[in-house]
Amino acid sequence: MGLPQAILTCLIEKPHSGYDLSKVFSESIGCFWNTSQQQIYRELSKLESQELIVSEIIPRQGRLDKKIYSITELGKQHLLEWMRQPSEPDIIREDILVKVFSGSLVPASVLIEDVKRRRQIHIEKLSKYRQIEQEKFPNPETLTRKQKLRYLVLNAGIRYELEWIDWCDEALEVIKDPQQ
Repeated sequence: MGLPQAILTCLIEKPHSGYDLSKVFSESIGCFWNTSQQQIYRELSKLESQELIVSEIIPRQGRLDKKIYSITELGKQHLLEWMRQPSEPDIIREDILVKVFSGSLVPASVLIEDVKRRRQIHIEKLSKYRQIEQEKFPNPETLTRKQKLRYLVLNAGIRYELEWIDWCDEALEVIKDPQQ
């Protein structure tokens, strides 16, 4: 998946400013697609030049004008064509795995510190996802199909974080074991 498709997906719901899109990313798509506000703004410019989105300037008194982006019919068609293509698993690129792989080069304390730090990051993300789950999906059995699909995505994020926490725990056991 690319950032263009992720942005178009967000704009299917309703028009957004670049700032609003970054908030949408952090609250939903951020479970599986990480991006910066700068990347979003660069991509919005490209999508607009390709006529996949359009923008409207909303004047605001005493503040900077707000630019709101909407998906075009061409953008919807582009997104539908992309959705019809088979998806492929993404390549794992985790520096922590490379560090552990070559971990015999450094004292165990170096790896322990890094793995503990990573574990804490995953705990914090899991907490954020659980909070979203409580706020947006308090009764999963009563969800509409659209809501169930979104909950399914959030659940993938929850499972991802749980798996990383488990892996960190396992890694810490192995690294701390003097027999290893």
